Amino acid sequence: MAMLDVVGPVMIGPSSSHTLGAVRIGRFVNELIDGIPDIVTFYLCGSFATTYKGHGTDRALVGGILGMKDDDENIRNSIRIAESLGLDFKFDIFENDEIHPNTVRIECQKNGIIHDIWGSSIGGGAIEIFKINGVECSLDGKTPVIFIVNRDIPGALSRILSKLDINVANLYLKRLNKLKLTAAAIIELDKSPENRILKELGDLDVVLEMYYIPQIF
Repeated sequence: MAMLDVVGPVMIGPSSSHTLGAVRIGRFVNELIDGIPDIVTFYLCGSFATTYKGHGTDRALVGGILGMKDDDENIRNSIRIAESLGLDFKFDIFENDEIHPNTVRIECQKNGIIHDIWGSSIGGGAIEIFKINGVECSLDGKTPVIFIVNRDIPGALSRILSKLDINVANLYLKRLNKLKLTAAAIIELDKSPENRILKELGDLDVVLEMYYIPQIF
């Protein structure tokens, strides 16, 4: 057992599940879209929905979406900071008894592109990102991830994977639109890729969109 498992993570409180986990989910989205979105809606479920103001989940999610790290004291002032930056954000609630009670769906837009990410804070600061733009997955933020939208044609996936000189830990796939011949791949890696690899992937003619999410914590 690591020391942090005993004493707990360095964080801005009050709750590892309601604040730390929320910060990390928000920061995952910030990394995915490479910065602060233009518009964002946080849809809160279960315990997140009923206690988000008292436990600071609202400030934590906004802090994360602004790119703040676990121990950033500005998390306390994230709402004010987001407003000063002109971020268009709001909170809404929904009910779903089949998912973890500390769940948030983050729908955001940047440069006209809409993203839809679902994540849960599962305790002690641990998170699970379980859906990205309609593709189901199970990511914990501890490994680098590449999200790719590609042409749904024979050989596309093998060309993408051949560019990776890194072991693939997990691979999640989904056909997005059969008529438009588009599919998506979430590639979880054992280590961070070099910038050269990311550029070569992005330059492939079968790759329509590519997003890189580094290790969050």
